Amino acid sequence: MTKTLRRGYWCECWTQPVRSGRTEPTLLASFDAYSAAEADRWIAVALRTISPALDADASDEAWTWLYDARIDTRLALLCREPCTVTITHATTRITWTIHPVLFLPLAHRSTAARHETSTDLDAMNYARPTGGWGATACGMGAGWR
Repeated sequence: MTKTLRRGYWCECWTQPVRSGRTEPTLLASFDAYSAAEADRWIAVALRTISPALDADASDEAWTWLYDARIDTRLALLCREPCTVTITHATTRITWTIHPVLFLPLAHRSTAARHETSTDLDAMNYARPTGGWGATACGMGAGWR
């Protein structure tokens, strides 16, 4: 089975203290988008969601990007250029990054041939954790996909 690489965007949200001695950013979230619209929409939804909790300056930064600078971000993404959106709330800098990428095709569980051991396990009727053998049982958490 031959599949081609798929163009998309790798999106991340980072936070970093502005005034503390610690300088390393912390990754809060990541997202794989398959279009420029989907990538900048991810940031727009995040900004609209957190804007009521932001201080006045950070809220102004957020709404300025939403109303004025978002189109520049979309145009850059359509040209396959990386983009960054940053706001500073109190003592925390929040940065969203979007990078054009090529996604590698991966085998999907439902289409991959099952190993005979997996059939044996089903037949043995083991007690399974709540939710089955899925992402939660593997320690990936509910947000993993």
